[in-house]
Amino acid sequence: MRLLSVVLSGGAGSRLWPASRQAFPKPFMKLGGSTLLQQAVERGQACGTGDLMIVTNKDHLFLTKDVLRQMADPPETTLLLEPKGRNTGPAIALAALQCIKQFGGDTVMLVLSADHLVPDVEAFVASASEAFRLAEKGALVVFGISPASPDTGFGYVEVENVSRESQRAKRFVEKPDLRTAQEYLATGRYYWNSGMFCFTADAIIAAFEQHAPGLLKAARRALESSQSTDHAVEFDLHSFGLQPDISIDYAVMERADNVHVVPAKFSWSDVGSWPSVAKAHTADASGNTMPSDIVAIDTTGTHVQVDSHGPKLVATLGVHDLVIVDTPDALLVAHKDSAQDVKRIVDSLKSRRHETVHLPAVVHRPWGTYASLKEEDGYKVKRITVKPGESLSLQYHHQRAEHWVVVRGTALVQVGDAEHETLPGEYRYIPLKEKHRLTNIGEDELVLIEVQCGPYLGEDDIVRLADTYGRV
Repeated sequence: MRLLSVVLSGGAGSRLWPASRQAFPKPFMKLGGSTLLQQAVERGQACGTGDLMIVTNKDHLFLTKDVLRQMADPPETTLLLEPKGRNTGPAIALAALQCIKQFGGDTVMLVLSADHLVPDVEAFVASASEAFRLAEKGALVVFGISPASPDTGFGYVEVENVSRESQRAKRFVEKPDLRTAQEYLATGRYYWNSGMFCFTADAIIAAFEQHAPGLLKAARRALESSQSTDHAVEFDLHSFGLQPDISIDYAVMERADNVHVVPAKFSWSDVGSWPSVAKAHTADASGNTMPSDIVAIDTTGTHVQVDSHGPKLVATLGVHDLVIVDTPDALLVAHKDSAQDVKRIVDSLKSRRHETVHLPAVVHRPWGTYASLKEEDGYKVKRITVKPGESLSLQYHHQRAEHWVVVRGTALVQVGDAEHETLPGEYRYIPLKEKHRLTNIGEDELVLIEVQCGPYLGEDDIVRLADTYGRV
């Protein structure tokens, strides 16, 4: 039996703002020392899947590669790069078609989400083994979670009776209102729909053919017009956009008659809100989840998360059941009872075109990162890091000059046609409209401080002349 992990790595995680942003979404957040994406990949590896396929937005290609690069034993990976989000139906259809092309239709696909938390990997492996057995027999398998509460944030799957045994699904139902969710729990016949699945590639394609032929036809066209390079498949925007925006549940699972539910014998969280993040941490005697250096007086049930460019003292006094998330460019203070509504803040910021919706405080690029440390009229101060062997584009600016000071590593700075090796403590000046380039020629990370001076300091004042990453 050939096993393939398919990790769906999408979504903005807007309820986890300000830590999760459109350009740095939830799968790349660290929880328990590693990113949620890495944890999903490692769960698949623990189940014996020898190959990996990740479906993600093309803008997250270098973030995804960074996660895989940092793993001790990364699997052989195929990346399906979406030009925009199109929901789980098209994502799984494309993955199954690519799986048949690459590995064969009898390959068992274990479909995982990149933003779930499953602490007990051994228990997950036991449930996955049962799912593999059913999938080999032609079943479409969904992992069911025994409801801990009448939650309105999940879809539900009805069975004959909730038990520890696998059984046929009777029906799928969408996210209910609170009263309906309470009724579901009272019957003892409903699981939460985890959004994790298992089936052979042939079986899920046959289900698409029967229940969503239009979607499958559009997916085939999108794959036919795609371009494949270096274990990555990049889809054409037009062809990809012709696929319907529909979930796998609507497209197939609610209609198919060969769906089985494997009950999860493991703890699970979709990490969909700050209270769920708090539950993933060990609370102190007062129910607080926060770093040990925070001064908390008369504080209970409160989650505090701090991400600062430098040391910052945080203190709480007389507060209870709050979520406090401090990033260099944004601060969230919310009551846990309102934490599900953080998306309302994001929607408000979107209407104002506020950049904190899209960009994180530390912006990741293929070559490294940059972070704005200070900005006032006429100047901006940045911290820039460059990975060994990488370089920024050859570029110039219409409205700003720049001053660079290397603080760590060895840089090759091109100004005009001249190149200068620049060591820690040394300085280079980039005049207005002069072409320039920064390259890390050392073996360690390059760090420099950049001071921009000019009447306009926006990121769009960049004219690229040449670029390693095809952004010209």
